[in-house]
Amino acid sequence: MNLVVFVGEIVETPKLRESSQGNVFATMTIQTHRPFANSEGVYESDEMSITLWKGIAQTTAEVSSVGDKVAVKGRLQSRNFEGKDGMIHRAYDIIAENVTLLHKKE
Repeated sequence: MNLVVFVGEIVETPKLRESSQGNVFATMTIQTHRPFANSEGVYESDEMSITLWKGIAQTTAEVSSVGDKVAVKGRLQSRNFEGKDGMIHRAYDIIAENVTLLHKKE
């Protein structure tokens, strides 16, 4: 089973684009907060870049903005690529399958 779930605030609003095959897609960035403090007592957060496709991309781009709290359910997708150093590297992408707007920033 390949399932990831994130709840966080949007820090980069999705911008619609079109793939070379003609599919609509967007990427957005959300910030998630860690539920524990580090050794200095600071609660850190992580930024996640998420890819949205077709209808999910269009709807999310229309109704969301920076600061909105969202829940994202999706999957991880891996890909290999050759870096400038000539080595093969692996990257992971978060592909959204469902985005739920939890709270609109006022």
